[in-house]
Amino acid sequence: MDYEILKLNVEDGIAVVTNSRPKALNALNSRFFREMDEMTAEIKARDDVKVMIVTGEGKAFAAGADIAEMVDMPSERAREFSKTGQNTFRNLELLEKPVIAAVNGFALGGGCEFALACDFRIASSKAKFGQPEVSLGLIPGYAATQRLPRLVGLGNALYLLLTAEMIDAEEALRIGLVQKVVEPDQLMDEVKKIAGDIISKGPKAIRLVKKAAREGSLVDFQEGCDLESQHFGDPFGNEGVEGMRAFLEKRDPKW
Repeated sequence: MDYEILKLNVEDGIAVVTNSRPKALNALNSRFFREMDEMTAEIKARDDVKVMIVTGEGKAFAAGADIAEMVDMPSERAREFSKTGQNTFRNLELLEKPVIAAVNGFALGGGCEFALACDFRIASSKAKFGQPEVSLGLIPGYAATQRLPRLVGLGNALYLLLTAEMIDAEEALRIGLVQKVVEPDQLMDEVKKIAGDIISKGPKAIRLVKKAAREGSLVDFQEGCDLESQHFGDPFGNEGVEGMRAFLEKRDPKW
């Protein structure tokens, strides 16, 4: 696919994917979802990419779903549009490689749901977050009612979902919606530094941590512990041996 909305830049193992509809505040439309599916597949297949960063161009990460596209949808088409977005973000979530959201501005509605599908979120101090759907007489469609409670707790999630309040980056940090807040001119440098730190670790271990944590969050505690034990044994005899030997020999590991 030729990308019209998304921009891709790969350097030093880091793929930066930029949502680029700045005149529409990067609103999410059908074309965006098709391109993001294709982009996720491309990133998955590229051996030169170890970490994926997603961000937005201009004033917004993504200011929501495209209202102009949705306004005349009949109910059944709306349900399909919801499933489209859910499937796209689930594909992103299931990518074995870490995905970091660099939230540069507005992350509202579907834009917030886009960020929620990433492994963690680093925000500009100017970022704004919210789920304003009820103000339009709607509800979220891309799994905010499912991911947000799991991330910030049921009370915090329902407060945001029911009041439609827009919160700033510091409040998002306080409730655990984002993991770090930095000044706008430092955002991409900081996120790339974090990505570089991840790349320096054992690549198989990184994949297994993500897999165990993602899968374990959806099952009961003991089943999750069993899953962890199973994956714990996987690096032994290969990458884990190199890492442990490097530690004992006081040298850098050769992944």
